[in-house]
Amino acid sequence: MAKHVLLNNVHHKNVRVLAHYAKEFADDVASVLVFPPEFVELQKEYPIFFQLDKQTIKYQCVAILGLQKDENLFLNNLSPLGWHADYIPAMMERGPFLIGFQQQDPLSDPSPVIHIDMQHPKVSNEKGQPLFLEHGGNSPYLNHVATRLQAIHEGMAIQDKMFDCFQACDLIEPVNIEFDLINGEKCKLTGNFTINEEKLRALSAEQLFELNQLGYLQFAYAAIASVTNIRKLVERKNALLT
Repeated sequence: MAKHVLLNNVHHKNVRVLAHYAKEFADDVASVLVFPPEFVELQKEYPIFFQLDKQTIKYQCVAILGLQKDENLFLNNLSPLGWHADYIPAMMERGPFLIGFQQQDPLSDPSPVIHIDMQHPKVSNEKGQPLFLEHGGNSPYLNHVATRLQAIHEGMAIQDKMFDCFQACDLIEPVNIEFDLINGEKCKLTGNFTINEEKLRALSAEQLFELNQLGYLQFAYAAIASVTNIRKLVERKNALLT
């Protein structure tokens, strides 16, 4: 069971985190939530799709990591970090950390603060990256995690507005992807949505200008371009089957 606590350099001065990716750390997931500011980097490595959250009935962004349940084709024991890609999604990099909010005083808005799950399999007192320097300052690793958490926080704020614009322009469409593996197995990815490129090209100059001004146009094209990475995933899977 998760045990989230507010991180501080007194109670957690000796805590370390294993900044490595492996099945034993529950990194064997077939998809991960991602956010629009990541799209430019993500589209170089991963297929980006949209999925409907069953609870909120809102779209969310995901990067596909595997072709079957509990399969992450980017895990690789021979890679330095155990992850075979140049860019790692922020939600994977955050590890045992998450953003919480703390009320500093009654007149101010709650401020974002870092929490840590002390029951997370990557948390250790012996191995891994230190969180704090000897005299109490943040370690380079913790500073990096803080930037990734900030990216997640900002991405969540952007995401709903982006999807509102995409829906207003009728750009979102379902996509079913079918493919054959080298062993003859037929596979299908369902429940995903993407951008209809023809409708995007057919938008008026005013609509395109607005999407571009808001920064959403580049996200739409990045999502479209990323779909070709399905082929790379199939190649990774076939390599494991030979």
